[in-house]
Amino acid sequence: MLWTIIAILVVLWLLGLVFKVAGGVIHILLVIALIIFIFNFIKGRKMK
Repeated sequence: MLWTIIAILVVLWLLGLVFKVAGGVIHILLVIALIIFIFNFIKGRKMK
């Protein structure tokens, strides 16, 4: 589920860069997705 959300946000971010549409919003969402990914990655490593 998390990978799907990250993939969608990356695609939207790339489209935003190409077409200059809602670039700021997509950048913010991408940063949030990256923070969530890093948090889950670190949390998953500690549990193993």
